[in-house]
Amino acid sequence: MTVPKSVDPASFLREQLESASPDLLRDMVKTFADALMSAEADALCGAPYGVRSDERINSRNGYRARDWDTRTGTIELAIPKLRSGSYFPDWLLQHRRRAEQALVSVVATSYLLGVSTRRVEKLVEQLGVTGLSKSQVSEMSTHLDAQVEAFRHRPLDAGPYMFVWCDALTIKVREGGRTVNVHALVAVGVNADGQREVLGLDVASAEDGAGWLAFLRSLTARGLAGVRLVVSDAHRGLVDAIGATLPGAAWQRCRTHYLRNL
Repeated sequence: MTVPKSVDPASFLREQLESASPDLLRDMVKTFADALMSAEADALCGAPYGVRSDERINSRNGYRARDWDTRTGTIELAIPKLRSGSYFPDWLLQHRRRAEQALVSVVATSYLLGVSTRRVEKLVEQLGVTGLSKSQVSEMSTHLDAQVEAFRHRPLDAGPYMFVWCDALTIKVREGGRTVNVHALVAVGVNADGQREVLGLDVASAEDGAGWLAFLRSLTARGLAGVRLVVSDAHRGLVDAIGATLPGAAWQRCRTHYLRNL
């Protein structure tokens, strides 16, 4: 049996987002698409919406609705209209699957990378969008941040979650002008419908018992219940945290981690 040497965090989170609730993914894609179109319209006008500026060359004139069929369902987009000329997003004219997959990739990677301004600016270039200002990219990031925070703190009401997997991914982030390693604590469970669901994700400076204890307590506070088996590596702090927060659950060592450590 071949055991992978490492886990690709971007691919992992993209897979989890695509297998999450269709309503969640649809709301995230709609939020990002609307913010992206608004930023493009501002760029064509020469100034943000509602801002007086000598550089303004055009202005908004309402919106027109357009349905966008995706794998997550039909999304109603609000396409900005201009007083002079017209605007229509070029990326919406692409093949449906290609455009949708690009947006899902942007959402997933933005989630992973903390939605930094520079990262998002580079990511939207794969949709053919260029020339966005830092303030426009920052506004788009803020919209997505709200969606991510709502996902991370949503009630866990699809239980009982009988089986739960816990793991930590080591990733590099920018902090105070430096690149540092942080640990993304992830929990995935099987809900009452038999579907995998990302229960939570938190970032800690170190993978220690205190971090795992706080993370698992936050999950139980949000409604995690009915757990009968938890699968993880043999990290002592994690195992102790499982015993303290999920006293009725059995624990099993992850086979992949066991073989990797042989």
